[in-house]
This record gives sequence, C-alpha cells and structure tokens, in this order.
Amino acid sequence: MPDAIKSIAERNAEVVRRYLRIFETCQIADLENLMAENVLIHGAGRHVRGRHHTEGAMMTPGLSDCRVRIDDLFAAGDRVTVAFTLTYAHDRTGRDLTMTGIKSYRLQHGKIVEFWGETDLYGLLRQAGLVPEPIPAF
Repeated sequence: MPDAIKSIAERNAEVVRRYLRIFETCQIADLENLMAENVLIHGAGRHVRGRHHTEGAMMTPGLSDCRVRIDDLFAAGDRVTVAFTLTYAHDRTGRDLTMTGIKSYRLQHGKIVEFWGETDLYGLLRQAGLVPEPIPAF
C-alpha cells in the first residue's frame, strides 16, 4: 500500500478511535471535531441525517459508565470498520450489561460523514430482563 494511502487510513482509524472514546467520556462537544454536522447514519432499519442522533444515543437513560473495547478494526482509504463491545453499568441493578456491534465509517477531510452499523440491542435488553430469554415467535 502506498505511504500516502496508508497514512490516510491510519489517520481515519485514529478519528474513529477518538469517536468511540467519547462514549466513555461523554464529552459530546468533542463530536464537532470528529463528525460532520449532517452525518448520514444507517442502522436499525433507519436512515437519518444529523450529528444530534449520535449525541442522543450517547445519553441512554438507565445506562451509565460505558466502557468500549475495540475487538477488531480495519482501515483502508476513506473507510474504517470496527467490531466492538460496549459494557454499561445498568443503573437500576448495578450489573454490567454488554452489547456487541459492528460499524463501518466513511470519512472525508478527517471527519466521519457517513456510517452503517448494527448492535445487539436484543442481547442488551435480554440481560436487563426486559425481553424474554428465548426469542419469541414472530
């Protein structure tokens, strides 16, 4: 891989790492430096535009003390794909709850402009006792 392309990929990977750290620090103002205001977000059957959607996702009621573990990260050119595990403290019970996910980011000029992703929300809700253990029939 040419050095110029490699350095772009490395810089983009660092932007995504910094973005994921915001889930731990809750320093939402830092999003402005890492994500475009009109970012396009795909996931959970929705396609929405705007950084405010990410800001809202970081402030999930009932969950606190988020810890992010990057399980795998691949960067090439303007794309970065991450497999991760989020661990939260469940405020009502004090238990740790985990949620895995995979997201793919597209960056321009050092900012996230679009991303696709899915997380295991059902698994998180199951751990919290909010949905049944066996998957119900559709």
